Amino acid sequence: MLRSARALQRLSSLMVFTQSAIVITGASVRLTGSGLGCSTWPECTPGSFTPTPAQPESPLHAWIEFGNRLLTFILLLNAIALFAAIIRGRRKGLRFLGAVQIVGILAQGVLGGITVLTGLNPATVAAHFLLSIVLIAAALSLRQRAHGKIPTGISLNTITKRLARIALALSILVIFVGTIVTGSGPHAGDELAERFNLDPKTMSWIHADLVIALIGVTVALLIAIRLAEPESVRHGWGKNARNFLLICLAQGAIGYTQYFTGLPIALVAFHILGAVLVWLSIWNLTIKGSVLSRP
Repeated sequence: MLRSARALQRLSSLMVFTQSAIVITGASVRLTGSGLGCSTWPECTPGSFTPTPAQPESPLHAWIEFGNRLLTFILLLNAIALFAAIIRGRRKGLRFLGAVQIVGILAQGVLGGITVLTGLNPATVAAHFLLSIVLIAAALSLRQRAHGKIPTGISLNTITKRLARIALALSILVIFVGTIVTGSGPHAGDELAERFNLDPKTMSWIHADLVIALIGVTVALLIAIRLAEPESVRHGWGKNARNFLLICLAQGAIGYTQYFTGLPIALVAFHILGAVLVWLSIWNLTIKGSVLSRP
């Protein structure tokens, strides 16, 4: 039983890592212009599931896109092994979250295919990313339960819980609008890809305003924790809130820098990594504080 529990903990931690990693590799596909390196789906090129020397696309672009597809299969194997560990360990409370990973990864495969077949339509690209955000949240919830980190028994003051909910809602909105900014900007994944018919500058500033609002709410949350919560909450859950604020500040700094320096690929990649870290941090804060439960 102990060995089964350890396997579950390791596989659940790996699930969080691989679900986050595929967002980064997907971003590398887009940032290197490799979105249509494989011109069709489920094959890479008509008649072959792997890149071929004869295909018209750049060999490098084809292998970058193919590598991202290959990671999806690794992710699926991870999810199947994780679900098997849940069954073996008789952790009935984790079965739903384990099943979500398998179904979600299969859905990602189909959605990725639609994205390619529609020529990298920005709406499908955004949906692809947002589904990853949902799966990362489910994976982190599963991981924290497998490690016994939740439920924590933390009881938050009503104002603290409300501010945390607002921070979560703003985080979701920031990420969503971020996908609109991406779909309006220059890094489309292919020079022929369609863009949203929106002004990238305007969308960027709306995105920035939402980030400022999120930072303001998070500062208010920290003040509420300091004034209304007992020491055990301030030094435990409150530390997670402080870490979230620091991540948001770093992410905001990267965002402003990339905007005023013409969106260099390296900074955009760090910004996408930052988005994943922001989401992991706010979701960890949410589940540890039972923020979504009734006051």
